[in-house]
Amino acid sequence: MSSNHNNQDHNHNHDCSHNNEGVFGSKTELIFSILAGSLLTVGFLLSLIPSVSHWFSLALYLLSFFFGGFYAIKEAVLSVLKGKFDIDFLMIVAAIGAASLDKWAEGALLLFLFSLGHGLEHSAMDKAKKSIAALAELAPKVALVRRDGQDVEIPIDQLVVGDIVIVKPNSKISADGVVIKGQSAVNQAPITGESIPVDKIPVENIDQFHSDNKIVKPENQVFAGTINGNQVLEVEVTNLTEDSTLARLIKLVSDTKAQKSQTQLLTDEIQVHYVPAVIALVLLLLCAFLVVDESFGDSFYRAMAVLVAASPCALAISTPSAVLSGIARGARGGVLFKGGGPLEELGGLTAIAFDKTGTLTEGKPKLTGVTGLNGISEEEVLEVAVAVEKMSDHPLAAAIVKGAQDIIKKEISPAQHVEALNGHGVKAELNGSTILIGNSALFKDLPEEISSQVSEKEQAGNTTIIVQRDHIFIGLISVMDVPRVEAMDTIKRLKKLGIKRMVMLTGDNQQVAESVAKQIGIKDAWGGLLPEQKLKAIEDLLKREERVAMVGDGVNDAPAMAKSSVGIAMGAAGSHVALETADVALMANNLDNLPFAIGLSRKSHRIIRQNLVISLGMVAILVPLTIVGVAGIGPAVVGHEGSTLLVVFNGLRLLAYKQK
Repeated sequence: MSSNHNNQDHNHNHDCSHNNEGVFGSKTELIFSILAGSLLTVGFLLSLIPSVSHWFSLALYLLSFFFGGFYAIKEAVLSVLKGKFDIDFLMIVAAIGAASLDKWAEGALLLFLFSLGHGLEHSAMDKAKKSIAALAELAPKVALVRRDGQDVEIPIDQLVVGDIVIVKPNSKISADGVVIKGQSAVNQAPITGESIPVDKIPVENIDQFHSDNKIVKPENQVFAGTINGNQVLEVEVTNLTEDSTLARLIKLVSDTKAQKSQTQLLTDEIQVHYVPAVIALVLLLLCAFLVVDESFGDSFYRAMAVLVAASPCALAISTPSAVLSGIARGARGGVLFKGGGPLEELGGLTAIAFDKTGTLTEGKPKLTGVTGLNGISEEEVLEVAVAVEKMSDHPLAAAIVKGAQDIIKKEISPAQHVEALNGHGVKAELNGSTILIGNSALFKDLPEEISSQVSEKEQAGNTTIIVQRDHIFIGLISVMDVPRVEAMDTIKRLKKLGIKRMVMLTGDNQQVAESVAKQIGIKDAWGGLLPEQKLKAIEDLLKREERVAMVGDGVNDAPAMAKSSVGIAMGAAGSHVALETADVALMANNLDNLPFAIGLSRKSHRIIRQNLVISLGMVAILVPLTIVGVAGIGPAVVGHEGSTLLVVFNGLRLLAYKQK
């Protein structure tokens, strides 16, 4: 991710260059590394037993060389053919040099640790491909189209603008378009992130729409990949499949996923300068006998000692050892880090952008209030509403029925002759009275007093339902996607951690956005945003802040997550694509794990820096000592392996991390 960093084009990308598909699939490199370590361990233990022939140990070391160096040799050869020398090449030369001096165990250990580091790093490298595949799966593969008076199924890529698509109840909508017949509540959360399904109604004047598409209102428009409610819709296609909102989402994710992270660029930079310098130094030392009074054997010994001392084994394992421990500790605490980049980046955040629906809120409407009008009690209002709404599968109706039954706690008989009214509400007969239940658009003669109450409730973030009986208004019912219980406390803890700026992004209107933000303690709330606008919001934040995280749970968050420094997905509530796109997943769907994750990231970053100092410091000490002959290959191996073990054990400290 981290597209805020410049996408420099390096021909060699060490982190991603190994093609680790093999006999064990994408895990082949990691399994080969484990085999190398196992063979090395057995071979070393056998070498300690005097009665066992050294040939047994040597055979096991050779096998360990093969498995530990398989991918490094493969990559080194490819690099050399391109005229480049990288760390893979240096590790192979160091291992061969150790073997030529009869240090088989040391050479095998170098290759084992190096391959282990890469096996761990590559285990999540197919994440970007999976995220795009998951997005593509949102749209149905076929569409039911009316052509020449017949309803036929065709692949969606054969749809053309102007086709009439028949959308059956509770099925995915196959194309962007405008409703020309039927009305239904459509779940747009996968695309817009809106918390409550939106009632869709036909465009008022089809002929005028054909000549002027500006007359299309939001309630007339549907998107590919959204989910129809319980009624049949007829939709006229307005965009080709490749131009749909969903297709744009896929492209946005693909574009941002292709860019390199800062850590990756730094690794490339180290390889470019460090490896050739070591190779040049070793070649120079091999020729020392030409100018110094010593044999070629002495020069070769010194050169190999320097090569072992300069070998970046501790450097190579310093980050993976800490990353592995950090990821394991995170998983125990309910946080999934997808690799070392996110683990390092998360601790350096200066700003966090939150999606509202399902992230800061529960993601589903709940009954939040009842007001009786004209002398009618709140309980009676709820009884009337339950009688009318209990047979409906509309999400708002379900929220009212569930919330009301928790209050009135008795069985209510259903109303009769229930019918939907033009996407604005329902009409029914109950005990000889006519009942109307719906939003303010259903009632043209709404008194000023009631209208002001509705406005007040909606300014507080509620969706307000009006109940009328025999032309008398008897009550108001409020439902709302309420904030998560832990949201306010999480925001407070993040502020204590030094997160300077927190912003809420949502597809809901600005009034709802500001209301929810006020309840949980966030100052900046940006409402009415489509996916492209959320992406633009992240771009704007990245211009002002050094590192920005995006926390979300829906497909519409995917481009913004990909663009951010670190994408964070809510676990159980998160959509498949958001979890694949994100760098970090809060697995238990628990928002208050976010401060824990940031604290763990900061600790990991400190340990990684310590490991880099240890590994590079040991090289800085050993190389001069081996050059001047103070230290031979024995001390070089001891110092080299000692620093390797030290960085590994330092990394393991993360397993005991506890949030303060």
